[in-house]
Amino acid sequence: MYSYERPYWQAGKIVCGIDEAGRGPLAGPVCAAAVILDPGYTIEGLNDSKKLSAKKRDLLYDEIRAHALAWGVAFADEGEIDRVNILQATFLAMRRAFADLGQTPDAALVDGNRDPGLPCAETLCIVKGDARSASVAAASILAKVTRDRYMEDLALQYPGYLFEVHKGYPTKKHVEALRRLGPSPAHRKTFLKKILPSGGGEGTDGDYAG
Repeated sequence: MYSYERPYWQAGKIVCGIDEAGRGPLAGPVCAAAVILDPGYTIEGLNDSKKLSAKKRDLLYDEIRAHALAWGVAFADEGEIDRVNILQATFLAMRRAFADLGQTPDAALVDGNRDPGLPCAETLCIVKGDARSASVAAASILAKVTRDRYMEDLALQYPGYLFEVHKGYPTKKHVEALRRLGPSPAHRKTFLKKILPSGGGEGTDGDYAG
């Protein structure tokens, strides 16, 4: 998990990992995180956040925040997703998370195969990077835990959709709630075109009635 980082560390360079959570949901923001791990501190158990239990993610979330040299987390909200599309909104969140580090690393390891346009000397895109790079895995954990907690808070604001359960993903119960209640202000209207007529609710004109 540290094979991508070691060459940079051995050269005396600072490297960060970047990943996102929440590209696929029908509601809520996309969240990105950037992490600069400490070469002198090994965090055991880092992996793709989706392969970890919620309890393990929470434990690693605390350890990463406590022992990373720097970390940043940022969102692109549903309005931005609707305006610029999910890919560009993901890149926007990644650039914000990178800026939130408070320093500029020499290199960035980014999950996936697309360069988000970071202001650093080198960007290396790694397909399935969250399972291959410790730094990217750490970023994936911060992004997922942060977004999951955000969606749990959003569930209190918009009850009825079960955001606390599915975190905005298109589960059967989520789709049923959408058809019953119509979309909330937290929904991505451009994601609803195949689910609701004109992206609006049945008889609600697209206004949340909860």
